Amino acid sequence: MSRFLRNTAQLEALGDGHFRVSGVLDASTVTSILDQSQSAFAGGPQLLFDLTAVTEGDSSGLALLLEWLRLARKAGQKIHFQEVPEQIMALARISEVDDLLLENGVEASAETRESQPTAVSA
Repeated sequence: MSRFLRNTAQLEALGDGHFRVSGVLDASTVTSILDQSQSAFAGGPQLLFDLTAVTEGDSSGLALLLEWLRLARKAGQKIHFQEVPEQIMALARISEVDDLLLENGVEASAETRESQPTAVSA
């Protein structure tokens, strides 16, 4: 596989404020995902972003989740992240912003749950 292949990510609207994110969340993909997600913050009172199919994530992926939190607060919406990849949760812990994610109903991946104490979602 060539190192010049571009990473891909996809945002799929499933209805009723439910979205599925798949692929790699990094600097080459998050801007497009953020642009695609803008209409979500003009919708209903609750949002769910299912990250089960995210294969990799870096600090750009964490920045995307934090931006979604900001946009949801601005729109007066509740937001929930399902199956946040361990890479992103580890960066959140290092950056000391994991509490922001946990306060907003983050459901970590199974790998994260096995290595961390159970958090109560808000």
